Amino acid sequence: MAMARMPRYDISNDGMGPYAIFYCDRCNREYRSNPSIKATIKENVQRGALGGFLRNIPIVGDSAANEVENDRYRTDMSAEELQTAWDGTKQFFRECPTCHQIVCIPDFDEPTGFCDEDSPRKAEVEAAKAQQAAVAWKGVADVFGITGAVQKGMANAAAQQQAQAGTGATGAPTGTPCSNCGTALAPEAKFCANCGTPTPQPKACTKCGTELAAGAKFCANCGTPAA
Repeated sequence: MAMARMPRYDISNDGMGPYAIFYCDRCNREYRSNPSIKATIKENVQRGALGGFLRNIPIVGDSAANEVENDRYRTDMSAEELQTAWDGTKQFFRECPTCHQIVCIPDFDEPTGFCDEDSPRKAEVEAAKAQQAAVAWKGVADVFGITGAVQKGMANAAAQQQAQAGTGATGAPTGTPCSNCGTALAPEAKFCANCGTPTPQPKACTKCGTELAAGAKFCANCGTPAA
């Protein structure tokens, strides 16, 4: 796919000649070009220069040897070198015809020819990515042996959310988590549906039968001490 422009880029050098780092407009993922061929060739010659090869030639001398050394570590590229770097890297990028962002292949929907954000299959693509992320996370959890802990934590979180959602007619929270496994308890349930643990039941006044509030020491209706 032909692209009219390059994406954002930086030029760096690790001692083997300058190279370009091109960035995805969407996720900032980096793609690096190979070091400049010119610099690589000079680097090979420079090995001899350091050994005195160039310095021992009167016509060449120290100035040429120093030039080779400096070129090896330069952090700029000519327009020709930059274009060569881009030509060798642009295979990893696509340009969206709608937003004109240049994005990496993982952020591009090849079947439709648009970036993931502008793709007609946006919902489908996002669902696929979410599924991939879930599978990857499960793999990590399995490796570290924390799958059970993660599932229990998710169950506890869900139970807490349900418990905070509202209260029943008696004023007791609905969806209270089981004290043993954390599963949300159905209103009026006497046992946990997941592990069978008995659920705390409201107490009634022994004299008038009025339901006692949790933690109450006396009946709010007749003042009889709670049993």
